[in-house]
Amino acid sequence: MTFAVELNNIRKEYPGVVANNDVSLFVEQGEIHGLIGENGAGKSTIMNILYGMAKPDSGVIKILGEEKEIQSPHQAIQFGIGMVHQHFMLMPNLSVLQNIILGRTPTKNFLIDEKSARKEISEIMSAYDLNVDLDAKIEEISVGQKQRVEIVKALYRQVKILIMDEPTAVLTPSETDKLMEVMQRLKEKGCTIIFITHKLREVMHVTDRITVMQKGIVTGRLDTKDATIPELSRMMVGREVDLKMEMGSFAPGEKVLEVSHLSANSHQGLPAVRDVSFDVRQGEIVGIAGIEGNGQTELIEAISGMIRSTHGEIMLSGKKIDRLSVRKRREYGMAHIPEDRLKFGVSKECTIMDNLILNRYYQKPFCAYGVMDHEKLSNFSEELCQNFHIKTPDASCMVKTLSGGNMQKVVFAREVEIDGDLLIAAQPTRGVDIGAIEYIHKKIIGLRDSGKAVLLVSAELDEIMSLSDRILVMYEGEIVAEFSRNEASQREIGEYMMGAKRQDRRKIS
Repeated sequence: MTFAVELNNIRKEYPGVVANNDVSLFVEQGEIHGLIGENGAGKSTIMNILYGMAKPDSGVIKILGEEKEIQSPHQAIQFGIGMVHQHFMLMPNLSVLQNIILGRTPTKNFLIDEKSARKEISEIMSAYDLNVDLDAKIEEISVGQKQRVEIVKALYRQVKILIMDEPTAVLTPSETDKLMEVMQRLKEKGCTIIFITHKLREVMHVTDRITVMQKGIVTGRLDTKDATIPELSRMMVGREVDLKMEMGSFAPGEKVLEVSHLSANSHQGLPAVRDVSFDVRQGEIVGIAGIEGNGQTELIEAISGMIRSTHGEIMLSGKKIDRLSVRKRREYGMAHIPEDRLKFGVSKECTIMDNLILNRYYQKPFCAYGVMDHEKLSNFSEELCQNFHIKTPDASCMVKTLSGGNMQKVVFAREVEIDGDLLIAAQPTRGVDIGAIEYIHKKIIGLRDSGKAVLLVSAELDEIMSLSDRILVMYEGEIVAEFSRNEASQREIGEYMMGAKRQDRRKIS
Protein backbone atom coordinates (compact mmCIF):
# COMPACT_ATOMS: atom_id res chain seq x y z
CA MET A 1 0.00 0.00 0.00
CA THR A 2 1.18 3.52 -0.83
CA PHE A 3 0.57 5.79 2.16
CA ALA A 4 -0.14 9.51 1.86
CA VAL A 5 2.35 10.02 4.69
CA GLU A 6 4.94 7.55 5.90
CA LEU A 7 7.32 8.52 8.70
CA ASN A 8 9.89 5.84 9.50
CA ASN A 9 12.00 5.74 12.67
CA ILE A 10 12.05 9.51 13.22
CA ARG A 11 14.27 10.77 16.03
CA LYS A 12 14.46 14.36 17.24
CA GLU A 13 16.42 15.45 20.28
CA TYR A 14 16.60 18.87 21.91
CA PRO A 15 19.00 19.76 24.76
CA GLY A 16 17.97 17.54 27.65
CA VAL A 17 14.86 16.16 25.90
CA VAL A 18 14.24 13.37 23.38
CA ALA A 19 11.06 14.68 21.74
CA ASN A 20 10.71 11.81 19.23
CA ASN A 21 12.36 8.45 19.79
CA ASP A 22 12.15 6.09 16.80
CA VAL A 23 8.65 7.28 15.87
CA SER A 24 6.89 5.73 12.88
CA LEU A 25 3.55 6.99 11.54
CA PHE A 26 1.53 5.68 8.59
CA VAL A 27 -1.39 7.70 7.22
CA GLU A 28 -3.56 6.30 4.44
CA GLN A 29 -4.77 8.44 1.55
CA GLY A 30 -8.15 10.08 2.09
CA GLU A 31 -8.46 9.24 5.79
CA ILE A 32 -8.77 11.32 8.94
CA HIS A 33 -5.98 10.06 11.15
CA GLY A 34 -6.02 10.90 14.86
CA LEU A 35 -2.71 11.60 16.62
CA ILE A 36 -3.19 11.73 20.39
CA GLY A 37 -1.04 11.85 23.50
CA GLU A 38 -0.26 13.83 26.63
CA ASN A 39 1.19 17.33 26.57
CA GLY A 40 4.84 16.95 25.65
CA ALA A 41 4.33 13.47 24.15
CA GLY A 42 5.98 14.59 20.89
CA LYS A 43 2.92 15.03 18.68
CA SER A 44 3.58 18.61 17.61
CA THR A 45 7.29 17.87 17.13
CA ILE A 46 6.66 15.03 14.69
CA MET A 47 4.18 17.21 12.77
CA ASN A 48 6.60 20.15 12.74
CA ILE A 49 9.11 17.77 11.14
CA LEU A 50 6.55 16.75 8.52
CA TYR A 51 5.77 20.42 7.82
CA GLY A 52 9.43 21.41 7.54
CA MET A 53 9.55 23.52 10.70
CA ALA A 54 12.06 21.15 12.32
CA LYS A 55 14.64 18.77 10.88
CA PRO A 56 14.83 15.18 12.17
CA ASP A 57 18.12 13.89 13.57
CA SER A 58 17.45 10.61 11.78
CA GLY A 59 14.68 8.75 9.98
CA VAL A 60 12.91 8.77 6.62
CA ILE A 61 9.91 10.77 5.36
CA LYS A 62 7.85 9.51 2.42
CA ILE A 63 5.02 11.42 0.76
CA LEU A 64 2.85 9.30 -1.55
CA GLY A 65 5.59 6.68 -1.63
CA GLU A 66 8.43 9.06 -2.55
CA GLU A 67 11.21 9.81 -0.09
CA LYS A 68 11.42 13.52 0.70
CA GLU A 69 13.66 15.88 2.61
CA ILE A 70 11.44 18.72 3.79
CA GLN A 71 13.57 21.73 4.60
CA SER A 72 10.89 24.39 5.14
CA PRO A 73 7.11 24.98 5.30
CA HIS A 74 7.33 26.47 1.81
CA GLN A 75 8.75 23.20 0.52
CA ALA A 76 6.12 21.22 2.46
CA ILE A 77 3.40 23.21 0.71
CA GLN A 78 5.03 22.41 -2.64
CA PHE A 79 4.72 18.73 -1.70
CA GLY A 80 1.00 19.27 -0.97
CA ILE A 81 1.24 19.49 2.85
CA GLY A 82 -0.53 22.21 4.81
CA MET A 83 -0.77 22.86 8.54
CA VAL A 84 -3.33 24.63 10.71
CA HIS A 85 -1.46 25.55 13.87
CA GLN A 86 -2.89 25.54 17.38
CA HIS A 87 -1.88 29.19 17.74
CA PHE A 88 -2.96 30.83 14.51
CA MET A 89 -0.30 32.13 12.09
CA LEU A 90 -2.25 35.19 10.94
CA MET A 91 -1.45 38.89 10.64
CA PRO A 92 -4.05 40.61 12.83
CA ASN A 93 -3.91 44.02 11.13
CA LEU A 94 -4.40 42.62 7.61
CA SER A 95 -7.68 41.59 5.98
CA VAL A 96 -8.84 38.00 5.63
CA LEU A 97 -8.12 38.16 1.90
CA GLN A 98 -4.61 39.53 2.40
CA ASN A 99 -3.79 36.79 4.91
CA ILE A 100 -5.00 34.03 2.60
CA ILE A 101 -3.01 35.17 -0.46
CA LEU A 102 0.25 35.82 1.42
CA GLY A 103 2.83 33.57 -0.21
CA ARG A 104 0.65 32.86 -3.24
CA THR A 105 -0.34 36.27 -4.54
CA PRO A 106 -1.75 36.33 -8.11
CA THR A 107 -0.61 39.23 -10.29
CA LYS A 108 -1.80 40.87 -13.49
CA ASN A 109 0.25 43.53 -15.25
CA PHE A 110 2.64 43.56 -12.29
CA LEU A 111 -0.23 44.37 -9.88
CA ILE A 112 -2.00 42.15 -7.35
CA ASP A 113 -4.90 40.48 -9.12
CA GLU A 114 -7.35 40.75 -6.24
CA LYS A 115 -10.34 39.98 -8.45
CA SER A 116 -9.13 36.52 -9.48
CA ALA A 117 -7.95 35.74 -5.91
CA ARG A 118 -11.32 36.75 -4.51
CA LYS A 119 -13.09 34.54 -7.07
CA GLU A 120 -10.94 31.47 -6.34
CA ILE A 121 -11.19 31.90 -2.57
CA SER A 122 -14.96 32.40 -2.73
CA GLU A 123 -15.28 29.15 -4.67
CA ILE A 124 -13.25 27.33 -2.00
CA MET A 125 -15.37 28.82 0.79
CA SER A 126 -18.56 27.84 -1.01
CA ALA A 127 -17.39 24.27 -1.71
CA TYR A 128 -16.46 23.61 1.92
CA ASP A 129 -19.00 25.88 3.64
CA LEU A 130 -16.22 28.01 5.16
CA ASN A 131 -17.64 31.47 4.65
CA VAL A 132 -15.76 34.44 6.17
CA ASP A 133 -15.91 38.14 5.28
CA LEU A 134 -12.85 38.59 3.05
CA ASP A 135 -12.66 42.31 3.79
CA ALA A 136 -12.75 42.02 7.59
CA LYS A 137 -9.49 42.42 9.49
CA ILE A 138 -8.28 39.34 11.35
CA GLU A 139 -8.36 41.24 14.66
CA GLU A 140 -12.09 41.89 14.15
CA ILE A 141 -13.28 38.30 13.63
CA SER A 142 -14.04 35.51 16.10
CA VAL A 143 -11.72 32.65 17.00
CA GLY A 144 -13.87 30.21 15.01
CA GLN A 145 -13.64 32.43 11.94
CA LYS A 146 -9.85 32.63 12.30
CA GLN A 147 -9.81 28.84 12.27
CA ARG A 148 -11.73 28.89 8.98
CA VAL A 149 -9.27 31.39 7.52
CA GLU A 150 -6.37 29.04 8.34
CA ILE A 151 -8.13 26.14 6.60
CA VAL A 152 -9.05 28.23 3.55
CA LYS A 153 -5.46 29.48 3.40
CA ALA A 154 -4.22 25.88 3.22
CA LEU A 155 -6.81 24.89 0.59
CA TYR A 156 -5.93 27.98 -1.48
CA ARG A 157 -2.39 26.58 -1.61
CA GLN A 158 -3.91 23.39 -3.05
CA VAL A 159 -2.69 21.07 -0.30
CA LYS A 160 -3.80 17.45 -0.28
CA ILE A 161 -2.48 16.58 3.18
CA LEU A 162 -3.70 18.80 6.01
CA ILE A 163 -2.22 18.74 9.53
CA MET A 164 -4.59 20.14 12.15
CA ASP A 165 -2.81 20.79 15.46
CA GLU A 166 -5.33 21.02 18.32
CA PRO A 167 -7.85 22.80 16.06
CA THR A 168 -10.69 22.67 18.62
CA ALA A 169 -8.66 23.91 21.61
CA VAL A 170 -10.08 27.44 21.32
CA LEU A 171 -13.45 26.68 19.73
CA THR A 172 -16.92 26.71 21.24
CA PRO A 173 -18.92 23.45 21.14
CA SER A 174 -20.98 24.71 18.18
CA GLU A 175 -17.83 25.81 16.33
CA THR A 176 -16.30 22.41 17.03
CA ASP A 177 -19.34 20.65 15.54
CA LYS A 178 -19.02 22.85 12.48
CA LEU A 179 -15.32 22.01 12.14
CA MET A 180 -16.10 18.28 12.31
CA GLU A 181 -18.51 18.73 9.39
CA VAL A 182 -15.83 20.60 7.44
CA MET A 183 -13.31 17.81 8.09
CA GLN A 184 -15.74 15.21 6.76
CA ARG A 185 -16.32 17.35 3.67
CA LEU A 186 -12.56 17.67 3.13
CA LYS A 187 -12.22 13.90 3.42
CA GLU A 188 -15.02 13.33 0.89
CA LYS A 189 -13.15 15.52 -1.59
CA GLY A 190 -9.97 13.46 -1.22
CA CYS A 191 -8.05 15.39 1.39
CA THR A 192 -5.95 13.44 3.92
CA ILE A 193 -6.14 14.89 7.44
CA ILE A 194 -3.90 14.36 10.45
CA PHE A 195 -5.90 15.47 13.47
CA ILE A 196 -3.91 16.21 16.65
CA THR A 197 -6.13 16.49 19.70
CA HIS A 198 -6.47 15.81 23.41
CA LYS A 199 -10.23 15.42 23.23
CA LEU A 200 -10.99 11.74 23.04
CA ARG A 201 -14.69 12.13 22.22
CA GLU A 202 -13.72 14.16 19.16
CA VAL A 203 -11.11 11.68 17.99
CA MET A 204 -13.64 8.85 18.41
CA HIS A 205 -16.27 10.83 16.48
CA VAL A 206 -14.36 11.97 13.42
CA THR A 207 -11.30 9.78 12.76
CA ASP A 208 -10.76 6.53 10.83
CA ARG A 209 -7.58 5.40 12.57
CA ILE A 210 -5.60 6.52 15.63
CA THR A 211 -1.94 6.63 16.59
CA VAL A 212 -1.15 7.15 20.29
CA MET A 213 2.09 8.69 21.60
CA GLN A 214 3.54 8.85 25.09
CA LYS A 215 6.88 10.34 26.13
CA GLY A 216 8.19 10.58 22.59
CA ILE A 217 7.31 7.06 21.44
CA VAL A 218 4.33 5.40 19.75
CA THR A 219 2.36 3.32 22.26
CA GLY A 220 -0.52 2.22 20.08
CA ARG A 221 -2.03 2.07 16.57
CA LEU A 222 -5.66 1.03 16.06
CA ASP A 223 -8.77 1.50 13.98
CA THR A 224 -11.17 3.94 15.59
CA LYS A 225 -14.05 1.47 15.37
CA ASP A 226 -12.08 -0.89 17.64
CA ALA A 227 -11.10 1.78 20.21
CA THR A 228 -12.66 2.79 23.51
CA ILE A 229 -12.07 5.97 25.51
CA PRO A 230 -10.73 4.09 28.60
CA GLU A 231 -8.31 2.15 26.38
CA LEU A 232 -7.06 5.33 24.68
CA SER A 233 -6.67 7.01 28.08
CA ARG A 234 -4.48 4.15 29.32
CA MET A 235 -2.33 4.31 26.17
CA MET A 236 -1.90 8.07 26.62
CA VAL A 237 -1.08 8.28 30.32
CA GLY A 238 -0.30 4.70 31.27
CA ARG A 239 -3.16 4.36 33.78
CA GLU A 240 -6.90 4.76 34.26
CA VAL A 241 -8.08 8.38 34.23
CA ASP A 242 -11.14 9.36 36.27
CA LEU A 243 -12.78 12.71 35.54
CA LYS A 244 -15.64 12.03 37.97
CA MET A 245 -14.28 13.90 40.95
CA GLU A 246 -14.99 13.34 44.63
CA MET A 247 -15.94 16.60 46.34
CA GLY A 248 -16.34 17.44 50.00
CA SER A 249 -19.76 18.39 51.35
CA PHE A 250 -21.03 21.79 50.27
CA ALA A 251 -20.79 24.23 53.18
CA PRO A 252 -20.30 27.74 51.80
CA GLY A 253 -19.00 30.41 54.14
CA GLU A 254 -18.71 34.19 53.91
CA LYS A 255 -18.97 36.06 50.63
CA VAL A 256 -15.54 36.50 49.03
CA LEU A 257 -16.51 38.09 45.70
CA GLU A 258 -19.56 40.33 45.37
CA VAL A 259 -20.47 41.73 41.95
CA SER A 260 -23.32 44.26 41.94
CA HIS A 261 -25.03 45.65 38.82
CA LEU A 262 -21.80 45.43 36.82
CA SER A 263 -21.65 46.65 33.22
CA ALA A 264 -18.65 46.77 30.90
CA ASN A 265 -17.83 47.33 27.25
CA SER A 266 -15.87 45.16 24.84
CA HIS A 267 -12.50 46.25 23.47
CA GLN A 268 -14.44 47.60 20.48
CA GLY A 269 -16.43 49.86 22.81
CA LEU A 270 -19.70 47.94 22.54
CA PRO A 271 -21.82 46.88 25.56
CA ALA A 272 -20.69 43.37 26.57
CA VAL A 273 -21.68 42.96 30.24
CA ARG A 274 -25.13 44.24 31.19
CA ASP A 275 -26.14 44.79 34.82
CA VAL A 276 -24.66 41.55 36.18
CA SER A 277 -24.93 40.69 39.89
CA PHE A 278 -23.74 37.56 41.72
CA ASP A 279 -21.47 36.43 44.53
CA VAL A 280 -18.98 33.65 45.24
CA ARG A 281 -18.54 32.33 48.79
CA GLN A 282 -15.83 30.54 50.69
CA GLY A 283 -15.80 26.82 49.88
CA GLU A 284 -17.78 27.27 46.67
CA ILE A 285 -17.19 26.89 42.95
CA VAL A 286 -19.45 29.10 40.86
CA GLY A 287 -19.38 28.15 37.18
CA ILE A 288 -20.32 30.50 34.37
CA ALA A 289 -21.72 28.69 31.35
CA GLY A 290 -22.39 30.25 27.98
CA ILE A 291 -21.43 30.18 24.34
CA GLU A 292 -18.25 32.19 23.95
CA GLY A 293 -18.84 35.78 22.91
CA ASN A 294 -21.72 36.38 25.32
CA GLY A 295 -19.83 38.59 27.75
CA GLN A 296 -17.94 36.03 29.84
CA THR A 297 -14.54 37.32 28.70
CA GLU A 298 -15.38 40.95 29.47
CA LEU A 299 -16.93 39.99 32.83
CA ILE A 300 -13.73 38.27 33.94
CA GLU A 301 -11.56 41.07 32.57
CA ALA A 302 -13.60 43.64 34.48
CA ILE A 303 -13.42 41.67 37.74
CA SER A 304 -9.67 41.07 37.38
CA GLY A 305 -8.94 44.69 36.43
CA MET A 306 -7.90 44.13 32.80
CA ILE A 307 -10.67 46.48 31.63
CA ARG A 308 -12.61 49.17 33.47
CA SER A 309 -16.25 48.59 34.22
CA THR A 310 -18.69 51.30 33.11
CA HIS A 311 -21.08 50.80 36.01
CA GLY A 312 -21.50 48.78 39.17
CA GLU A 313 -19.40 47.61 42.08
CA ILE A 314 -16.93 44.78 42.77
CA MET A 315 -16.11 43.75 46.34
CA LEU A 316 -13.34 41.30 47.31
CA SER A 317 -13.37 40.09 50.91
CA GLY A 318 -15.28 43.20 51.92
CA LYS A 319 -13.01 45.65 50.08
CA LYS A 320 -14.18 47.73 47.11
CA ILE A 321 -11.78 46.96 44.25
CA ASP A 322 -13.43 48.08 41.00
CA ARG A 323 -11.05 51.03 40.59
CA LEU A 324 -7.88 49.30 41.77
CA SER A 325 -5.03 48.16 39.52
CA VAL A 326 -4.51 44.51 38.56
CA ARG A 327 -1.58 44.25 40.98
CA LYS A 328 -3.56 45.70 43.89
CA ARG A 329 -6.42 43.28 43.28
CA ARG A 330 -3.97 40.40 43.29
CA GLU A 331 -2.37 41.66 46.51
CA TYR A 332 -5.85 41.68 48.07
CA GLY A 333 -6.13 37.93 47.41
CA MET A 334 -7.23 37.45 43.78
CA ALA A 335 -5.60 34.86 41.49
CA HIS A 336 -6.47 34.76 37.81
CA ILE A 337 -5.93 32.13 35.10
CA PRO A 338 -6.67 34.08 31.88
CA GLU A 339 -8.44 32.38 28.99
CA ASP A 340 -5.74 33.34 26.46
CA ARG A 341 -2.49 32.00 27.86
CA LEU A 342 -0.34 33.38 25.02
CA LYS A 343 -1.74 36.89 25.13
CA PHE A 344 -2.15 37.34 28.88
CA GLY A 345 -0.83 34.25 30.68
CA VAL A 346 2.83 33.91 29.73
CA SER A 347 5.72 35.85 28.29
CA LYS A 348 7.08 33.51 25.62
CA GLU A 349 10.44 35.26 25.41
CA CYS A 350 11.13 34.68 29.11
CA THR A 351 12.15 31.56 31.01
CA ILE A 352 9.79 29.24 32.84
CA MET A 353 11.18 30.59 36.11
CA ASP A 354 10.51 34.18 35.08
CA ASN A 355 6.91 33.28 34.28
CA LEU A 356 6.40 31.38 37.52
CA ILE A 357 7.59 34.31 39.67
CA LEU A 358 5.90 37.18 37.80
CA ASN A 359 3.47 37.73 40.66
CA ARG A 360 5.90 37.45 43.58
CA TYR A 361 9.45 38.39 42.55
CA TYR A 362 9.14 41.67 44.50
CA GLN A 363 7.72 40.10 47.67
CA LYS A 364 9.29 38.46 50.70
CA PRO A 365 10.96 35.98 51.05
CA PHE A 366 12.14 36.32 47.43
CA CYS A 367 13.09 39.99 47.62
CA ALA A 368 14.52 42.16 50.39
CA TYR A 369 15.35 45.87 50.12
CA GLY A 370 14.82 45.73 46.36
CA VAL A 371 17.28 42.85 45.83
CA MET A 372 15.96 39.51 44.51
CA ASP A 373 17.20 36.26 46.00
CA HIS A 374 17.78 34.28 42.79
CA GLU A 375 18.58 31.05 44.60
CA LYS A 376 15.24 31.06 46.43
CA LEU A 377 13.40 31.99 43.24
CA SER A 378 15.13 29.22 41.31
CA ASN A 379 14.42 26.58 43.98
CA PHE A 380 10.81 27.70 44.20
CA SER A 381 10.39 27.47 40.41
CA GLU A 382 11.95 24.02 40.20
CA GLU A 383 9.64 22.84 42.98
CA LEU A 384 6.58 24.14 41.09
CA CYS A 385 7.73 22.38 37.90
CA GLN A 386 7.91 19.10 39.82
CA ASN A 387 4.68 19.56 41.77
CA PHE A 388 2.64 20.50 38.70
CA HIS A 389 4.29 18.01 36.32
CA ILE A 390 5.59 20.65 33.89
CA LYS A 391 7.61 18.66 31.38
CA THR A 392 10.93 20.49 31.01
CA PRO A 393 14.61 19.76 31.74
CA ASP A 394 14.59 22.67 34.22
CA ALA A 395 12.96 26.03 34.92
CA SER A 396 15.70 27.96 33.08
CA CYS A 397 14.27 26.81 29.71
CA MET A 398 12.29 29.32 27.67
CA VAL A 399 8.51 29.08 27.95
CA LYS A 400 8.22 29.08 24.15
CA THR A 401 9.92 25.64 24.10
CA LEU A 402 6.95 24.11 25.97
CA SER A 403 3.87 22.53 24.46
CA GLY A 404 0.64 24.51 24.78
CA GLY A 405 -0.58 22.28 27.58
CA ASN A 406 2.63 22.68 29.58
CA MET A 407 2.41 26.46 29.14
CA GLN A 408 -1.05 26.19 30.68
CA LYS A 409 0.42 24.25 33.61
CA VAL A 410 2.92 27.10 34.17
CA VAL A 411 0.05 29.60 34.39
CA PHE A 412 -1.99 27.28 36.62
CA ALA A 413 0.94 26.60 38.96
CA ARG A 414 1.72 30.32 39.35
CA GLU A 415 -1.86 31.27 40.15
CA VAL A 416 -2.78 28.35 42.42
CA GLU A 417 0.33 28.88 44.58
CA ILE A 418 -0.70 32.44 45.48
CA ASP A 419 -2.87 31.14 48.34
CA GLY A 420 -5.38 33.92 47.79
CA ASP A 421 -9.04 34.02 48.78
CA LEU A 422 -10.38 33.86 45.20
CA LEU A 423 -9.28 31.96 42.12
CA ILE A 424 -10.72 33.10 38.80
CA ALA A 425 -10.19 30.20 36.38
CA ALA A 426 -11.06 31.07 32.78
CA GLN A 427 -10.80 28.05 30.46
CA PRO A 428 -8.30 26.38 32.88
CA THR A 429 -8.03 23.11 30.91
CA ARG A 430 -8.05 24.54 27.38
CA GLY A 431 -5.55 22.64 25.25
CA VAL A 432 -4.39 20.22 27.96
CA ASP A 433 -4.48 16.44 27.87
CA ILE A 434 -6.84 14.19 29.78
CA GLY A 435 -4.31 13.39 32.50
CA ALA A 436 -3.62 17.09 33.09
CA ILE A 437 -7.36 17.81 33.12
CA GLU A 438 -7.77 15.27 35.91
CA TYR A 439 -4.92 16.89 37.83
CA ILE A 440 -6.21 20.47 37.38
CA HIS A 441 -9.74 19.46 38.38
CA LYS A 442 -8.42 17.85 41.57
CA LYS A 443 -6.46 21.00 42.41
CA ILE A 444 -9.51 23.24 41.86
CA ILE A 445 -11.65 20.98 44.03
CA GLY A 446 -8.89 20.95 46.65
CA LEU A 447 -8.99 24.76 46.78
CA ARG A 448 -12.77 24.68 47.20
CA ASP A 449 -12.62 22.02 49.90
CA SER A 450 -10.00 24.09 51.78
CA GLY A 451 -12.40 27.04 51.94
CA LYS A 452 -11.29 29.08 48.92
CA ALA A 453 -13.73 30.69 46.51
CA VAL A 454 -13.49 29.71 42.83
CA LEU A 455 -15.09 31.46 39.85
CA LEU A 456 -14.92 29.07 36.88
CA VAL A 457 -15.54 29.99 33.25
CA SER A 458 -15.39 27.23 30.65
CA ALA A 459 -16.65 26.56 27.15
CA GLU A 460 -16.82 22.88 28.18
CA LEU A 461 -20.27 22.36 29.69
CA ASP A 462 -19.15 18.96 31.05
CA GLU A 463 -16.47 20.77 33.05
CA ILE A 464 -18.89 23.37 34.39
CA MET A 465 -21.42 20.73 35.45
CA SER A 466 -18.91 18.37 37.06
CA LEU A 467 -17.12 21.02 39.15
CA SER A 468 -19.64 23.75 39.98
CA ASP A 469 -21.71 24.05 43.15
CA ARG A 470 -23.76 26.74 41.39
CA ILE A 471 -24.06 27.45 37.68
CA LEU A 472 -24.79 30.87 36.19
CA VAL A 473 -25.71 31.03 32.50
CA MET A 474 -24.76 34.10 30.45
CA TYR A 475 -26.45 35.16 27.24
CA GLU A 476 -25.85 38.46 25.44
CA GLY A 477 -24.04 39.92 28.44
CA GLU A 478 -26.66 39.06 31.05
CA ILE A 479 -27.13 36.28 33.60
CA VAL A 480 -30.27 34.57 32.37
CA ALA A 481 -30.36 31.55 34.70
CA GLU A 482 -28.96 30.15 37.93
CA PHE A 483 -28.90 26.49 38.98
CA SER A 484 -27.60 24.52 41.92
CA ARG A 485 -25.55 21.37 41.31
CA ASN A 486 -27.58 18.63 39.59
CA GLU A 487 -30.61 20.90 39.33
CA ALA A 488 -30.64 21.01 35.52
CA SER A 489 -29.57 18.76 32.64
CA GLN A 490 -27.08 19.68 29.92
CA ARG A 491 -29.92 20.04 27.50
CA GLU A 492 -31.82 22.48 29.71
CA ILE A 493 -28.73 24.58 30.41
CA GLY A 494 -28.02 24.53 26.67
CA GLU A 495 -31.43 26.08 26.00
CA TYR A 496 -30.58 29.01 28.26
CA MET A 497 -27.14 29.32 26.63
CA MET A 498 -28.83 29.64 23.22
CA GLY A 499 -31.28 32.26 24.49
CA ALA A 500 -34.33 30.02 24.08
CA LYS A 501 -35.21 30.38 27.77
CA ARG A 502 -34.75 32.99 30.48
CA GLN A 503 -35.50 32.84 34.20
CA ASP A 504 -37.30 35.67 35.99
CA ARG A 505 -34.39 37.99 36.85
CA ARG A 506 -35.86 38.76 40.26
CA LYS A 507 -35.32 35.11 41.21
CA ILE A 508 -31.66 35.12 40.22
CA SER A 509 -29.47 36.06 43.16
